Amino acid sequence: MKLLANRVLNIFIVSLLFLGAGQVLASKGETPDQIPGTTKVTAEKLISLVEAHDNLVIVDARTAQDYAGGFIEGAVSLPDTETNPESLAKVIPSKDTPVLFYCNGKKCGRSVKSCKAAVAEGYKTVYWYRGGWDDWVAKGLPVAN
Repeated sequence: MKLLANRVLNIFIVSLLFLGAGQVLASKGETPDQIPGTTKVTAEKLISLVEAHDNLVIVDARTAQDYAGGFIEGAVSLPDTETNPESLAKVIPSKDTPVLFYCNGKKCGRSVKSCKAAVAEGYKTVYWYRGGWDDWVAKGLPVAN
């Protein structure tokens, strides 16, 4: 009986480890399809937002090194690792100012983290460009250095 109990316990432990590993692997895949409190946009929608809102703040959530290699024109650099209430307030004039976040693309979670921080801080109009830098460059859209 003790042998059976040990086998069941071992199976349970292995199952937990397997499920945990699956969650870790899933977290390294693509970003979520939606972020609550944000509006997901395409490159084309980003362009129309720039045309419609002269006060739109575009935030590049990538590393400073990535930003130095090129960025969407007009974007300010605020890496996700430096995103907090104070840094958001420095680059976004008010919580009513529309703001758009992007990072490297669908497999990069930096803009996800930044969007969530902005929503948590009460920013009212938060846009998320999920395709990010990878999509922007693939479409041949203008970049700045």
